[in-house]
Order: sequence, then structure tokens, then C-alpha cells
Amino acid sequence: MTAAVVAIFVVVYLGMILGGLPFLQLDRTGVALLGAIAIVAIRDLTPHEAAEAIHLPTLLLLFSFMVISAQMRLGGFYTWVTRAIAALPVGPPLLLAAVILVVAALSAVFSNDVVCLAIAPVLADACLRRGLDPVPFLLALACAANIGSAATLIGNPQNMLIGEVLKLPFGGYFLEAIVPVLLGLAALWLLLAWQTRGRWRAPQPADAEELARHEAGYPPFDGWQTAKGLAVAAALIGIFLFTDLPRDVAALTGAGLLLMSRKLHSTQMLGQVDWELLVLFIGLFVVNHALEQTGVTAQAVQWLAAQGFALSEPAPMFAAALLLSNVVSNVPAVMLLLPAATEPFSGPMLALVSTLAGNLFIVGSIANIIVVDAARKQGIAIDWRRHLRTGLPVTLATLGITAAWFGWRTGALAL
Repeated sequence: MTAAVVAIFVVVYLGMILGGLPFLQLDRTGVALLGAIAIVAIRDLTPHEAAEAIHLPTLLLLFSFMVISAQMRLGGFYTWVTRAIAALPVGPPLLLAAVILVVAALSAVFSNDVVCLAIAPVLADACLRRGLDPVPFLLALACAANIGSAATLIGNPQNMLIGEVLKLPFGGYFLEAIVPVLLGLAALWLLLAWQTRGRWRAPQPADAEELARHEAGYPPFDGWQTAKGLAVAAALIGIFLFTDLPRDVAALTGAGLLLMSRKLHSTQMLGQVDWELLVLFIGLFVVNHALEQTGVTAQAVQWLAAQGFALSEPAPMFAAALLLSNVVSNVPAVMLLLPAATEPFSGPMLALVSTLAGNLFIVGSIANIIVVDAARKQGIAIDWRRHLRTGLPVTLATLGITAAWFGWRTGALAL
């Protein structure tokens, strides 16, 4: 039975690496779901045991913030914010800084993927209207969304998972993460401003009629719906910071309040939920739990420790999070490494490194893919070379800052 479980695990994580399986019409979600089904089919876990392997608080928190983000998107909030930034009477470098700061702040509270999905097309059109090359601003959007989302335990799915499983305090994590995040955002601005110096203008004039067609499809701004979403989000932040109420229960209650709307139909709201991501989590929970039950995971951790690569130590945890996040993507990487996150620094380090590593390649994070795909639909090409020219130095700079920060923090704690 152990051999069968290991084989299923290997196939599933091969699918995470490749983005699917050869000769089959499966993406990562389909592979994870098929793996969970196989675990139950070989009777390694009963359906009841498979259900118990799913970490429900993480799924509820993730679902709830998808609903809250849907409220903000359908209320036209993201479109309104993007247009307000684009209308600022400042030069391109300061406009770039404004985009980075606002996107990072939004991504720290709302899902970074949803922020990118809502803002990318509006930002591209707004840049073209100003006669600016949208590429550096779109790259700033993707990178800032990833960096900013690392600031809180609700900014992205992997941080939600880490926070819920390890029971990290919301405020404590924020204080640990905010310094490397702010320094990382500054590094992002410096690198993009330097790379784009003297080349801010768009290569060709924008088509006014096409821009008008794009803008006609944006959701109109609804002040009341936006205010409701912001009020729920602010209330939840206050609850997370100042009470011991379970975060998943509080967030689910907030999502329920937003679903009781006289204007936005629940079909619209739930249509914005990323059900495939929730299914991906479910499948990986089951497959990883089955492998852990075999004892193979613990043996692998012990073997690595015997080779001088103890994952409970800062440097090995940092290196493993960086490597795995770029091989299997950040959520599967975090699920693999969570059992080894036994030290006080482990949770914050795992959250920061797994998120910041996503800026390296386009496929390193869903936010990158969303921005590149939105740009393509607007007729703007961002290939892997152009992304890497920014993503590589940004990743090296932000991870270098993070490594220095944790080196100083762990050294100070040791003293």
C-alpha cells in the first residue's frame, strides 16, 4: 500500500511541476483531484478519513475572502481606484510608485489574484490613454501584488494555509513581515524605474475606439456596494487583530452578510469564486495526508537532517521554500514543508519566501499569469524573457532583504 501511495504522490506532484499530465486533458486542479480519488479508490483512506484530512478552516477562510473580493469587484471598486491612480497629475516614475503602493495595500487585504484580475485590463488601458508604455506598469502590478500579499495572513492562499495550520497571530505576523515587504516594494520601484528610464512612452498611439470598447465593459462604480465590502473587510481586520475569535468563522460570517444583497445576486457573487483553487486544496490535502500516514515524509525529513539539511533550521527552510515554490508552485510547496515548520521563525519565513519566490517566472504565481494573459488580450506582449528581466532582479532583491531580515531576527533571538 505504501508503494501505491508514494506512486500517486509522485504522479500528482509531477502534475504540479508540468501543469498537467501528458496525453490527458488535466490541469493542476484535475491532477490533484484525481490523486485524491485514487487514494480513496485503493482504500488507503476511507471517504470519511479523506474528508477529515481536509483542513476546513483554511478552505472557509479562502472561500470567504473570495466572496468579499467578489463584492469589491462587482461594486466597481478596483476600476475606480485604478482610474483614480491613472489620473494623478504626476510623472511616470511617481505614477509607478503610486501603482506599486496601492496594489500592495489592496493585495494585503484582498486576494492578490483577484486584485490583478480586476486591475490589469483597466491599468493597461489607462496607461495607453496617457501615452505610456503599459508593460512596466503591468509588471509592477504583478510583482507588487505578490510582495504586498506577503504582508498579511490573508493576502494569498498559501499565507492563509500557514496562518490557519500553525495558528500564527495575525498582528504578530504582520509586524514580522512588514519590514521586508516595505523594503521589497522600494526595491521593486527602484529596479523598474531604472530599467524604464527614458523609455516611458508607448511605442505607438492607442486606438481610441478600441479603448472606449474596453472601458464600456468595466463594472460601474457603486458606492454603496463598495462601502459594504470595505466595512466588512475593516471589521474583519479589527477582529483578527484584537480578538481571539476564529478567523474562519468571522470571515464566513462577513461573507454571509455580503451575500444578503438586494442588488448583487448570489449567482454573480459565487460566480467570482475560484472553485478550482478550492478543489486543488482539497486534493492536495488528501494526497499529502495519505503520504504522511505512511511515514515516508518523516523518514525523508530525518534523512535530510542526517545529511546536514535539517528543515527546522533557517537556511535549509529558506532554500527548500525557494526551490519548491519554483518547481511545484507555492501552495503545493507550502503543504510539503508545513510538517517541518516547527520553530517560531518557520511560519513567517515560509510565508514570505514562498510568496516572494513567485516573482521569478511567469508561471511562479497565478498573479503573474493573470497579468500576462490580460495584457495579451489587450494586444500587449509580455513574454517570459521580458518578465524574467524584471522578475529575476526583483526576486533576488526581495529574497536577499528577507534573508538579511531573518538572519538578523534569528541572531537577535539567539542572543
